[in-house]
Amino acid sequence: MAKMISGSDAVLKVIRQWGVKHIYGYPGGSFDSTMNAIYNQRKELEFIQVRHEEAGALAATADAKLTGKIGVCFGSAGPGAIHLLNGLYDAKHDHVPVLAIIAQVPSTRMNLDFFQAMDEEPAFEDVSVWNKTAMTAESLPRMIDEAIRQAYKHHGPATVTIPKDFGWAKIPDTFVPNVANHVKAHYVVDQDLLAKAGKLIKDAKAPMIYFGIGAKDAAEELKRVSEKYKMPLVSSVLAKGILDEKYPAYLGSAGRVAPKPGAEIGFSTDLIVWVGTDVPFSIFLFNPNAKVIQIDTDPEKMGKRHHIDVPLLCDAKTALAALADVADEKAPSAFYDAALADKQNWLDWQNSFNDSEEMPVRPEPIFDVINQMASSKAVFGVDVGNVNINFERLLMIHDDQKWCTSGQYATMGYGLPAAISAKVNYPDRDVYSLSGDGGFAMLMEEILTQVKYHMHIINVVFSNECLGYIVAEQLDDSHQPLSGVDLPETDWATVAKGMGAMAFTVRTKAEFQAAMVEAQQTDLPVVIDVKLTHEMPLSTNHMFLDKETQDPKLVDEYVEKYQAQALKPFSYFLKAAKEAHGEEIDAFSGASAASVEDEADNQPIADTTTGASEDAPEPADTDATSGASQH
Repeated sequence: MAKMISGSDAVLKVIRQWGVKHIYGYPGGSFDSTMNAIYNQRKELEFIQVRHEEAGALAATADAKLTGKIGVCFGSAGPGAIHLLNGLYDAKHDHVPVLAIIAQVPSTRMNLDFFQAMDEEPAFEDVSVWNKTAMTAESLPRMIDEAIRQAYKHHGPATVTIPKDFGWAKIPDTFVPNVANHVKAHYVVDQDLLAKAGKLIKDAKAPMIYFGIGAKDAAEELKRVSEKYKMPLVSSVLAKGILDEKYPAYLGSAGRVAPKPGAEIGFSTDLIVWVGTDVPFSIFLFNPNAKVIQIDTDPEKMGKRHHIDVPLLCDAKTALAALADVADEKAPSAFYDAALADKQNWLDWQNSFNDSEEMPVRPEPIFDVINQMASSKAVFGVDVGNVNINFERLLMIHDDQKWCTSGQYATMGYGLPAAISAKVNYPDRDVYSLSGDGGFAMLMEEILTQVKYHMHIINVVFSNECLGYIVAEQLDDSHQPLSGVDLPETDWATVAKGMGAMAFTVRTKAEFQAAMVEAQQTDLPVVIDVKLTHEMPLSTNHMFLDKETQDPKLVDEYVEKYQAQALKPFSYFLKAAKEAHGEEIDAFSGASAASVEDEADNQPIADTTTGASEDAPEPADTDATSGASQH
């Protein structure tokens, strides 16, 4: 006779068999049967009690982003379930697998206007890749198994709603999940298309590589192709960290939050090897006339964002390895030499502020300390807004450091839950959350979670008393009066101390460095409140640096505003390199973002970030990752 097990114990057993080690949530009465199962299996499955269900869902999403494995969270019936939605939408937009267990009132009380009862399945239909309500207790283990498989297959959140009484009901303990058959797809490169790609590479004068998170396992192959064909590399925002920041040909990410070299090089390329990325508004990032070789495992992505000349339906590692052998080695071009010179000019300019004594303190001195003191295995949970911009440009990811943020969905409050996930998954690593004061305030109660579980996390709050990214949008994009963007001055250190954390308020580089030293000597969670400048980061939305092709007055204003006297436009380095190579200087040598946008489309386009309609819309960030501080 089969051993009997409760429905909820069967649910958790399947989850554990899929390799899940922990689950995030906040108990409620409708979830009591599963909380009982969590108690029963407490030695095999760690329960992390967050202070808000949204934080639990965001932490589960961070699990998937940091480890590649499914994250799991839960919410009780009604309000607890609805609180999960924000984190689940982050998983949907950034295409990572998450399982959400949704509690429901007992089946005998459903559809009877019972306490906290609601029709939950429709509420999760849009966000979920698979969304079902259990109809019997016996179906629970199979439903959980199917939900996990669907989450992995479709790279998104799957939701299972469980009536409370089904969790208590006894069912046979006979189910075997489908874990053993969960294998990766194997891809083969089409040789005819590969030959076409090789000819494009051979004929290109200014080729480059643009890669996204789909290339996360192909760092060595990216470098092989770059080195053989002398292609500079630019990444999506989320792909930061795949290559060491100091790799000479890697220029950083592209788009609004990007470093200058990555933001401007795409306007002068004639061939893009487009690897594992899905970029809305790509028309604003690259020469619209460039040839494109696109590598992706999803046929629906082929040609979705940019016309393409050669589609390679294949994983990045396999396709890039084949590309590296398809053509003869190339000598450095003027385009390649100019790209490397542009990067060095940018780094020299950035580093010139590392010891700035401006008050309030600039971000460069603070990030310089983090770069020096974070270990080679550090993990960063990064909130959204101006902190995204500063992180993309100033944090020099290297070795085995990891990070994650809320990408396409760009939800404020992401930093703290992501750091909790990082500490749960990598307990022996140093972990940091980086947040603006706006994002920190949204879920700062999760400092209590860090205290409860004795998590040594260094939480850095960049306090500039405004929603900085939205300030820039209102001023630069929609040209409107500032409205609703001011934040009250807050003593975050005192708040954090009241929660049980160690805390510091700092106003200079030296004070921050001293706080970091103390922070590394305690086992407590730490909050460091950095009173930051109100000045905006350098805008790569529309750069004005070239008096030969742009209004000299605008150039002077831009240079003065950002203290950018030492910065040169990419066209400056490209012209110099072409002269050195004896190449003809053509129109695109001095092309700017604005000129390419105008050529690509001179019609008003709805700005999906601000809702404004403008004749010269902004270049959106890679992977649709604007970093905007919006809900």
